[in-house]
Amino acid sequence: MIVKILHDQGLKSEHCYAAAFASIGASLLSWSASMQAEATGTSRADRWGIFIGEWAPTFFGLGLALARYED
Repeated sequence: MIVKILHDQGLKSEHCYAAAFASIGASLLSWSASMQAEATGTSRADRWGIFIGEWAPTFFGLGLALARYED
């Protein structure tokens, strides 16, 4: 149901795959920026990196679901 709605709105599997790779890059970028901007050490930077990094599997999963729906 959700996959059909997303597909009908124009979302394609390639968009989700691109978002997944972008979230991996954003995870590295946020980790690096947090390491340099805050004096709290690596714990907060690690939490930011992990938080954003958790988006990638969701986008990959949506991409796979949309790819199956498109076939």
